[in-house]
Amino acid sequence: MTIATPPLEVRLLTDCAQPRRRTKMQKEGQHFVSRTFVHLRAFSTVGHPELMKNHINFFGRINFRTDRRVFGIKQADRRAHMYMIGKTGTGKSTLLETLVRQDIMAGRGFALLDPHGDLAEKVRAAIPEERRNDLIDFYVPDTGLGFNPLARVPSEKRPLVAAGLLEVFRKIWADSWGPRLEHIFRNCLLTLLDQPDATLADVLRLFNNSAFRSHAITHIKNGRVRDFWLREYAKYPARFQVEAIAPIQNKVGAFITDPKLQRILTQPRSSFDLREVMDEGKILIVNLSKGRIGEDASALLGALLVAMIAFAGQSRADLPLEDRRDFYLYLDEFHTFTTEGLAGMLAELRKYHVNLILAHQYLTQLELPVRDAILGNVGTTIAFRLGLPDAEILAKEFAPEFSAHDLMTLPNHHLYLKLMVDNVVSKPFSAESLRPSDIPA
Repeated sequence: MTIATPPLEVRLLTDCAQPRRRTKMQKEGQHFVSRTFVHLRAFSTVGHPELMKNHINFFGRINFRTDRRVFGIKQADRRAHMYMIGKTGTGKSTLLETLVRQDIMAGRGFALLDPHGDLAEKVRAAIPEERRNDLIDFYVPDTGLGFNPLARVPSEKRPLVAAGLLEVFRKIWADSWGPRLEHIFRNCLLTLLDQPDATLADVLRLFNNSAFRSHAITHIKNGRVRDFWLREYAKYPARFQVEAIAPIQNKVGAFITDPKLQRILTQPRSSFDLREVMDEGKILIVNLSKGRIGEDASALLGALLVAMIAFAGQSRADLPLEDRRDFYLYLDEFHTFTTEGLAGMLAELRKYHVNLILAHQYLTQLELPVRDAILGNVGTTIAFRLGLPDAEILAKEFAPEFSAHDLMTLPNHHLYLKLMVDNVVSKPFSAESLRPSDIPA
């Protein structure tokens, strides 16, 4: 990439972070970045301990002319979320590692969900001894930890949790989903949320074991759910019952009988409290390697975890704003785990200081409502090299500074971005991403 005299096909910024005389509009301590005022504190010497601990995560280096200063993003601006997209091998996972290592060093809490496994292993290896007690190492399938999304949900929150879980299963079972399946499965989930030690395996028991079902009905607090079993389901003809519940039995049974998931999803209590993970600044690393557990199992478990992390974030409504400790959720290949409902919650999660860092490869991996919610609500947008279809769409986000051709010809570890700075999104500019080795230990 030529930077001294930019060629027409690669339009670089003019005067990017270059010193110039202050105007009446500028305040002392500000410079221009793509004609947007940016505080110099975002362009500093990487590794400055106080900046790294309290203010900024460094992740890029200016690549205009002789200016090679590094820059980053303030913690307050990370609350508006970060989104990055780029082809395989262009530098997304490296940038995620660069960011997360600084969170480790600064004592911040975060969760990382990785469907490939390599990033999770690198991050786990980077955790120093002084933070080992903060680590929850959820290495599927070799973990002894349990995760039960039905456990210990406050009664007033159960409809909300049921709706979130239902959306996860709707995403995973999209090909066979229908109104009847959704109606029956919703009542199953609401029933099990009212039971003291229920797990997802009990979905099958509700249908196969009449004694268990009768006992469960006595615990149901929601009158409409109780009526479903007593006045609706009980009157289904036998043949209709079989046809109605067969899809649920087949789908749930396939997961519950998988030994890799059975140990995790059939424990009556979760081994960790996600709200506690957030509030106490702990580290949750979830290795969901598709090569080890299969694509469907990885997607289901990841989506369930993300749904319950979002619920834990919403439960922070009981805390004053100043007591909501920032918590960072890193999702590599996030389309695998994200539902339309979660994408629509970005603005709400920001209020609760649950800050998302989302990465994936192609826009076609996202349903249109999810894509629109992401592009419309994230504060910082980062593009590595893209293919033609994505470049044509995202060129609108980076115009007029950069074209679709520019987005298609970026070298590895080079990026175009719009950076959230003091709650204002900058104009697009170009940079080179930092490697983890650029960050002092």
